[in-house]
Amino acid sequence: MDIFNVLTLVGGLCLFLFGMNLMGQALERRAGGKLRSLLDKMTSRVFVGFLTGLGITAIIQSSSATTVMVVGFVNSGLMTLRQAINVIMGANVGTTVTAWLLSLAGIDSGSLWIRLLKPSSFTPVLALVGIIFYMFCKDAKKKDTGTILLGFATLMFGMETMSGAVAGLKDVPEFTQLFLMFRNPVLGVLVGAVLTGIIQSSSASVGILQALSVTGSVSYAAAIPIIMGQNIGTCVTAILSSVGTNKNARRAAVVHLMFNVIGVVVLLTVYCVVKALFAPAILDRPATMYGIAIAHSVFNILCTAMLLPAGGLLEKLAIRLVPDAKRREETVELDSRLLATPALALGRARDVTVQMAQCAVRALENALDAFTAYTPELARSIREDEERCDHYEDIIGTYLVQLSSHSLSDGESQESTELLKTIGDFERISDHAVNVLESAEELQSKKLSFSPAAMAEYQTLARATRRILHLSLDSFRQDDPVQAAQVEPLEQVIDTLKEELRTRHILRMRRGQCSIEAGFVWVDLLTDLERTSDSVFCNCNRPTSSPSRASLLPLTIFSPAKTGCTAVMPPTIPRLTIDSGRFIVPSCGMVMPKSACTSPCWAWKTPPVAETCGK
Repeated sequence: MDIFNVLTLVGGLCLFLFGMNLMGQALERRAGGKLRSLLDKMTSRVFVGFLTGLGITAIIQSSSATTVMVVGFVNSGLMTLRQAINVIMGANVGTTVTAWLLSLAGIDSGSLWIRLLKPSSFTPVLALVGIIFYMFCKDAKKKDTGTILLGFATLMFGMETMSGAVAGLKDVPEFTQLFLMFRNPVLGVLVGAVLTGIIQSSSASVGILQALSVTGSVSYAAAIPIIMGQNIGTCVTAILSSVGTNKNARRAAVVHLMFNVIGVVVLLTVYCVVKALFAPAILDRPATMYGIAIAHSVFNILCTAMLLPAGGLLEKLAIRLVPDAKRREETVELDSRLLATPALALGRARDVTVQMAQCAVRALENALDAFTAYTPELARSIREDEERCDHYEDIIGTYLVQLSSHSLSDGESQESTELLKTIGDFERISDHAVNVLESAEELQSKKLSFSPAAMAEYQTLARATRRILHLSLDSFRQDDPVQAAQVEPLEQVIDTLKEELRTRHILRMRRGQCSIEAGFVWVDLLTDLERTSDSVFCNCNRPTSSPSRASLLPLTIFSPAKTGCTAVMPPTIPRLTIDSGRFIVPSCGMVMPKSACTSPCWAWKTPPVAETCGK
């Protein structure tokens, strides 16, 4: 083996690692929605959590990435330590899929159909299809598919290159002696752990071992301890990711380490006993790619079968090793570790935005109550919610800006932009809540009050505001365009009510029924509630949630003012009345005087609106 073989080996190794990384990243992007749904279905049940970890790792081809995700979710409070243990164990089994894919390179047969299964036969075709998808397709999903194919092709080319470069080592005595040293189980475990710890991928280190096996110098006696050590080395990534996290996240990383260390100690002991007592002949045989894949799978399955029922004991041991801190730890709403998987990071950002929306809606509802049931405690709660919304806006905005530096698909980039706009709308709603509270406090401090007529009108406007707030919250939380479509007509209702109620109050002041000072407060209140509805409308009028104009149809709504005409309105649209029904809200949501017979407007196709007329 000369210098050129060494250079070829290094080049093949680089192609191998690059292809594995490229394919893993593309798989993460392509399977982002599936990852989110898998994690949403996660429960404390052992088997479900195990299958979740297995499925995620099989999809993204990296147990290290799965474990880092788990640490991030535990640190954010989205996953308990018990759930994390089940997922980690599933991830250890899921990582064996890569070794089976790589073992295809060892296919050797004279049969044409079997030779077609060899990567060197079909990889060029995959590379051709991948480069066509990547260079000429505009769709993000097709580009990701092309990247996956290119990554797999690069991975296999690197594997073939490494195998070809090391083939000459079988004639080098020093190389053979080196692997004779690894027959010492303890030394083999250390070598496997160090190699995997350096490259931070057990799948990659197993692939390197499979490539070396083509020399015929790697026996099963040397390969098995190295495989065991690789499982310990892969824990380095999780341990590094747990630095600076809360106690439960550190405990999750410790569980991952304990799982692999305990499994290696027990099975290595069994291996040594069997080797000493029975001396199986297979241990002296040269290891094959298939044999290494089998050994890797058997080891991980046996570890899981042994320790999965003992998950509770591992949890207690982790709690003993990482005790509770003396001071209370704060929950991290958005963990930076999730940024490596944009789909999960966006999902988490959206969840925190929902919490912000709930906080803003609660603040404004309490502010509306302050006009009828003011207390200092209520005022303090409103201001605390407003400060909390400011906090949410800061952390979510910063998180999304950090996310923008990662590789995002077109859909993910659009969702990130819409979330940035949404948090601004909800923050303004919380600001309006404080403004409404200040109006109520001004009435309290100056001992002012609205007239009975004004209070009745206020209750009408308050009901409309509460309704539009909940429509906005529900449509955003459920991503429901039907509910979002109901916001625009109700926002027009509030705009019309504002102008009508302001005119009415001016007339009352002229008649001496209301003081000028109270009138100023009244105008400020109307303005704040109207601007609140504007912020709600902006939030619901997003491309991701708003229906197209084609989903709407023109309807003519009959006013009950005329003889025999009735309008049957959907229950989702409130019936607002002022002064014994002078103004109504028909199914279209438009405010109109009873003197009008018809009003052309837009209405949502479903639920249907039924109109009947006696004449």
